[in-house]
Amino acid sequence: MSKDIISIVVPCHNEEEMVPIFHKEITAVSEQLPDAVFEMIFVNDGSKDATLAELKRVASLDERVHYLSFSRNFGKEAAMVAGLRHATGNYVAVMDADLQDPPAMLVEMVALIRTGEYDCIGTKRLDRKGEPPIRSFFARQFYHLINRISDTEIVDGARDFRLMTRQMVDAVLEMTEYNRFSKGIFSWVGFETKYLSYENQERVAGKTTWSFWSLFKYSLDGIVAFSEAPLAIAAFTGFLSFAVAILAALILTVRTLVFGNATSGWTSLIVIILGMGGLQLLCLGILGKYLGKTFMETKRRPLYILKETDGALPTGRKEEQNDD
Repeated sequence: MSKDIISIVVPCHNEEEMVPIFHKEITAVSEQLPDAVFEMIFVNDGSKDATLAELKRVASLDERVHYLSFSRNFGKEAAMVAGLRHATGNYVAVMDADLQDPPAMLVEMVALIRTGEYDCIGTKRLDRKGEPPIRSFFARQFYHLINRISDTEIVDGARDFRLMTRQMVDAVLEMTEYNRFSKGIFSWVGFETKYLSYENQERVAGKTTWSFWSLFKYSLDGIVAFSEAPLAIAAFTGFLSFAVAILAALILTVRTLVFGNATSGWTSLIVIILGMGGLQLLCLGILGKYLGKTFMETKRRPLYILKETDGALPTGRKEEQNDD
């Protein structure tokens, strides 16, 4: 009987310290699954440190290790797509190199997905222990908001760490948009998903490249990608402002007819002008965000540009879509 091939896709950005540690952990897990063949695909996302050199060293020691190296930093979303396109396994996992995704969970995930009941075994955190309180607060509010305004459910605390069948991976790769929000895409394509919970893990070494501002921008991308509610809010705000203006005009007309032409104060006038101007700029900003995303889609630029790969790495199942 042929063995299952399990591909592990690992986006890396300035992870020179973590690469050998991560490889050691995955090797230990693979020994617990002797009936499977492991394939590790590391994606160097424009690292400025010695990540690429470390990947080459590990690849020279382990034939199961392959690497892709971008010409510059294209972001984690692009790195995940590149890894999925080149993965050959009938099961494919996406993991972070920082070991905040516990590799030991792969044993249980493989056992569950082999039952045939599920197309994806995802993971989610039980808590946000170790995160700054302000970051945890805004993260919870983001999930609460997006699940209220979007038809696509995004599980609070869900991680990118998941094990998927080949059918689900191919479905994800059919989503060819330039502006990607993987948590939403994984949910949008459907398929039967089971989530396993675990306590939040601290990074083993190195430091995260995700700042509060980058996470905030990422959350905005998610809202724009999977909800039209902001456009509806902008339209409603414009209608409400118009209605208030009509009502105010009627009140002022009646007051003038009854009490005469009373002198109006400059303060109220300035407040109204600034208020209306602010609402208009807000609505224009919302429209601009959607227009900007549409503009980037119409350019049809590739998600990433490969600069270097190891010689043993296959071309990739969906690489032709990169140049559509």
